[in-house]
Amino acid sequence: MTRSAPRAKDPVTAEARRPVLEISGLGVHYGRGRARRRALHDVTLSVTPGEVVGVIGETGSGKSTLARTVLGLVPASSGAIRIAGREVSAFSSRQWRDLRRRGDVQYVFQDPLRSLDPDMTIADSLTEPLLVRGVPRQEAARRARSFLNRVHLSADLLGRLPGELSGGQRQRVAVARALVPEPRLVILDEPVSALDSANRVQVLEILKDLRASGVALLLISHDLGSVAGTADRIAVLHRGELVETGSARDVVRSPRHPYTRLLIGSAPTLRGRPAGREEREALRALLDA
Repeated sequence: MTRSAPRAKDPVTAEARRPVLEISGLGVHYGRGRARRRALHDVTLSVTPGEVVGVIGETGSGKSTLARTVLGLVPASSGAIRIAGREVSAFSSRQWRDLRRRGDVQYVFQDPLRSLDPDMTIADSLTEPLLVRGVPRQEAARRARSFLNRVHLSADLLGRLPGELSGGQRQRVAVARALVPEPRLVILDEPVSALDSANRVQVLEILKDLRASGVALLLISHDLGSVAGTADRIAVLHRGELVETGSARDVVRSPRHPYTRLLIGSAPTLRGRPAGREEREALRALLDA
């Protein structure tokens, strides 16, 4: 009996599963000589289309350094970074400028006032990335309205300045501005830490909805509780090293590393009660051993 030839893989499916962001063995150092210190060591991580990956760690763990290195704002000491299949860790400033102009990668700051010009209306802030790329003004205005609607804001806000909006509205405008160029990857640095609980829930729900559009999201936060209900996978950074990765469910329910257990023990919403003092001290002792 003859066997039929194996079917070729569906190219669309293969492309859809290919990581938008691939980080391999990434190392970053600051300073020179005796002042040289390690910020990241051998970090390997990927994000696929329509996936939300949360990067968790306390202040000084290397989260923001990771984001800034992916964006080309901090040089890598070792390893490789690929965005949409292109090796970018050795890009020149001109290559980075071209990549940013295309809008493949977008960044949302913790404080939206850092990314929104206080003297520009919301309409101007949303259309600017498109006009730079040569999109006709009428089409840019249409897309600005569309993306404002996607983050559950009224078109009535288009004529206002950032200072006339609430903190939650500004953060949603910042998310809309990042989405307008239709990027492949969006990096969000502590996007809800400065918001009250109601606005925090709204922004996190918007991020969940973005999965369906195929955008890859890298969500950086110190708050494991906020990320756990949003991310598909969680990566835990401690002192510049990736100490644990896994599905959000596995990391929360069965943490392996003492630092992850300490983070979960400090988030009573994840385990019903905070860890006791003795338990936290024992975990810290393991980390310092």
